[in-house]
Amino acid sequence: MISSVKKSRIFLSPPHLSGNEAKYMQEAIETNWIAPLGPNVDAFEKELADYVGVSGAVAVSSGTAAIHLALSLLEVGKGDTVFCSSLTFVASANPILYQGAEPVFIDSEPDTWNMSPKALERALRDAKLQGRLPKAVIVVNLYGQSAKMDEIVSFCNEYEVPIIEDAAESLGATYKGIPSGTLGKFGVFSFNGNKIITTSGGGMLVSNDLEALNRARFLATQARDFAPHYQHSTMGYNYRMSNVLAGIGRGQLEVLEERVQARRSVFSKYQVELGHLPGIYFMPELKDSKSNRWLTALTIDEKEAGVSVKEILDLMTNENIEARPVWKPLHLQPLFRGMKYYSHHETYSVSDQLFESGICLPSGSNLTNEELIRIVDCIKSLNLGCEKVQQYG
Repeated sequence: MISSVKKSRIFLSPPHLSGNEAKYMQEAIETNWIAPLGPNVDAFEKELADYVGVSGAVAVSSGTAAIHLALSLLEVGKGDTVFCSSLTFVASANPILYQGAEPVFIDSEPDTWNMSPKALERALRDAKLQGRLPKAVIVVNLYGQSAKMDEIVSFCNEYEVPIIEDAAESLGATYKGIPSGTLGKFGVFSFNGNKIITTSGGGMLVSNDLEALNRARFLATQARDFAPHYQHSTMGYNYRMSNVLAGIGRGQLEVLEERVQARRSVFSKYQVELGHLPGIYFMPELKDSKSNRWLTALTIDEKEAGVSVKEILDLMTNENIEARPVWKPLHLQPLFRGMKYYSHHETYSVSDQLFESGICLPSGSNLTNEELIRIVDCIKSLNLGCEKVQQYG
């Protein structure tokens, strides 16, 4: 029987500061350069671009802002369509609506849980026949795992549709040795408080197109024309990152590889402790690729396990452990009701199945062994595979 005594909270993915951040923040304070832009912003952009191996980067206020800028640069507007992964957070698709365009959602496939090349090909073929190819395809690398980019890039190149690679969750991951976020026209990273490294809130737009990135900087700073007075000929946005937050990012970037290894270690421990239990199946890792394992995600086969996803989540809530279902697919969200959706199989949807059976476990790089054991014991207390599930108070 699980104890009813209130225990300390275990968070899903809390921030993990290194101590290095204070040095860069102090520099910003001592120089009185705390407003948007400044030396830390310039350095963070260069250091991030060098890390992932692209020509340039633009530090902005969020990953959502970076996606919005990418769509603006591609001149997405009213009457256009943009294809987008369905199994993702709403921030991947909201900027499509900002531009007045219409999203078309693409299902996942089982090997990566990411965009199905099979469904994408069918959607592109239909769009070509209708004379309405999308202005962009937003491919999301879910929970730190890259999509099958060879196939996706091939199809998009065939139809001459640019890719925005939403790598908000996958900084530090690689696809066949290539850093995540660098295989499309634009890449997007997030530094939200729950990401693998954080600036408390922030994002980055990356590309090898330096002219486009300069345009992004212009748009992100209210599109102020070059003039001695305040003059604006284009609608812009207040999207630039502050010099203080960029300082936090620089300190975090220095320990990114350690954070990736820590999260992968957390995943491996869960796999050892739980992988043999009936009905538990962990999110796979694509061959020749490396996930950063931002979140440890798994599915529960209720028939094999003899326990439901809801029962597991309820027990964890009772034990003050933060665990969550996987993302609710966007094609099922009320906001996008009636939008077109292409499933991986014509008879069933992979992302729907993942949503119904998926769970994300606490995965912080600062998760202690004692906390991990507490989580594992909580799941094991349900006696997965037994005919009668143990009750808890």
